[in-house]
Formats: sequence, C-alpha cells, structure tokens
Amino acid sequence: MTMKTLSVFLLTAFAVGVHVQAQAQERVWRCGNEYTNNATQAQQRGCKLMEGGNVTVVQGTRPIASAASSSAVRAPSSASSPAGSPRVDGADQRARDGEARSVLESELRKAQDRQTQLLREYNNGEPEKQGSESRNYQKYLDRVAEMKAELARNESDIAGIQREIGRLPVK
Repeated sequence: MTMKTLSVFLLTAFAVGVHVQAQAQERVWRCGNEYTNNATQAQQRGCKLMEGGNVTVVQGTRPIASAASSSAVRAPSSASSPAGSPRVDGADQRARDGEARSVLESELRKAQDRQTQLLREYNNGEPEKQGSESRNYQKYLDRVAEMKAELARNESDIAGIQREIGRLPVK
C-alpha cells in the first residue's frame, strides 16, 4: 500500500465513523419529566429540544392501572404494616406483648443484679487491690477504669431495657 492509498483509506474510515456517530446521537426533546426522540410527538406536545450534551434515559416501569385504582379505594388503616404481612389476632398480639414484657423484665432484673454486683466490686472507685496490682499501680488504675466503663455500659443497658418496656402496651 502506498502512502496516498493509506491516506485515502484513513480519510474514508474517519468520514464513515463521523457519520455513524452523528446518526447515533438523534435529537431529543424534553416534555416535562419525559423525553422523546419522536419529532412529530414532540411537536404536538410542545416539547423543548435538548441541546449541548448527551442524554441518557432509562425507561421506568409504570404502575398497573387496576392496582392503582384498588389501592385508592381501600381505606387507610391506622397502623401501617408492610404489604403481604400476615394479620395477627388481637388475643395473639396481647399474648406476644405479654411474653415480650416478661422477657424484658427478666433481662432488666439480671442487668440490675449485675449493676449491684459491679457497684459492690467498684467500691466507690477504690476496689481492693489484687495480687500483682500492689507492685504495679498502673495495672490497678487500668482495672478501675475498666470497671467504671463496665458500670456505664450496664447502666446504659438498663436504661435501654426500661425504654423498651415503656414502648410495650400496658397490661
């Protein structure tokens, strides 16, 4: 191939590439929140021509008309539950609430007992020194700090359990 033939070939390939690219970018009109590349439809609806950039439109799904009308007719319920969730009888729900309350009260008693035990061991910030802590004061200070943090965590747990019990319906 000569240099002249190669130049003609490259120029032809470039021209074809530009033509294909120009065809791929059709004119797009915006009609409110919808886009179209149908010129007659855009003219009928008074849409504006989009210029100055590529537009990517992902086709969404539309709700089925019968489902939309049936949900509009149905009266809204006072308590919202996820669609498709089973309906629970009032007596069953009261039994579940009672069981939840008893479990939470049991957990609360355990946490309160643990808090009493921790407070006794903490001894107002001066717990008894253990074996090697008499020689290593930093080790003692670290244990005291851990005890204080555990007391705070347990107190937070107690408050959380009490909040959960407060959210349950009264017996």
